[in-house]
Amino acid sequence: MFEKYFDAVVLARRHLTDRIVEFTIGAADGGALPMAEAGSHVELRFGGETGRFLRHYSVVGPLLPTAREPFWRIAVQREDRARGSAHLHANVRRGTRLRISRPIGAFRLGRNLPHVLLVAGGIGITPILPMLRSLVTRRQSCSMVYAGTSRQAMAYVEEARAIGGERVRIHESDRDGLPDLDAVLAGQPVGTVAYVCGPAPMIDALREAARVRGWDPCRVRYEVFNAAHHPGDGDFDVRLRTGETVHVGAGTTILDALEAAGVDTLSDCRRGECGLCVTDVLDPHDGIDHRDSYLTAGERTASTQLALCCSRAAGRLIDLDIHLDRNGK
Repeated sequence: MFEKYFDAVVLARRHLTDRIVEFTIGAADGGALPMAEAGSHVELRFGGETGRFLRHYSVVGPLLPTAREPFWRIAVQREDRARGSAHLHANVRRGTRLRISRPIGAFRLGRNLPHVLLVAGGIGITPILPMLRSLVTRRQSCSMVYAGTSRQAMAYVEEARAIGGERVRIHESDRDGLPDLDAVLAGQPVGTVAYVCGPAPMIDALREAARVRGWDPCRVRYEVFNAAHHPGDGDFDVRLRTGETVHVGAGTTILDALEAAGVDTLSDCRRGECGLCVTDVLDPHDGIDHRDSYLTAGERTASTQLALCCSRAAGRLIDLDIHLDRNGK
């Protein structure tokens, strides 16, 4: 069986915008990388020998329709506070060693669909661009809307146009206002399936517009970008059932902090989608900042469970039904 993580090295970096840097990454031993399908992402561990940061980044892939590349390409947007993205921007250069996972296909592009609508918001272009490339290469009917504040802040605009041509519409909200997502849906052929990635409010707005129009929910497939980390996050403590306290830093998830403390946990997607890490809450104290897409609205309101991989305490303390024996095992 393959190990999940392997040693990788940064081959090059380049600035795409003032806040977005592209890294190309290869295997440290020079070997071939596993194939990354359109929409797949990798887990990147970095920040010293302990790998204190774990972040998910979509594999952008080649920037031409038929090109093949012996490396992976990811794009990282720097957030305002000193978190994982800031660490990458400040410290990762050509030759930097990293630990990286094999590709994870949590946002798979379907085949033989009547028409595919791609919607990208900001850095959400990273999984959408390889989907566009795949659809165009397969000559499948598709269209794309790429929205951002301004052209200067948007990565891969020219690449998207080069791949998709007239299928691609660029929307600059500073100039054009917020995109009219209902109008976008109104113009789609019968049976269209939408794939959307970007800020959560944009995804929610597209899903609501589709609901009002009577679309089956399965026709809107989405990936929330960076649900686990927000610029305004603060520190808090998790108190376990056995009385121990584990500190969760502002740039760390509960799951990462528990694993570092030697707590045995279950997890899979680490993106708030699969539900495997959902854990009972003994006392939410000041409440829970739910960021998963697994729990129902009623379950969130009850505040009796949370997803360790992305949700956080709303205050400075939360009590979880987790056991850590006195030997730290």
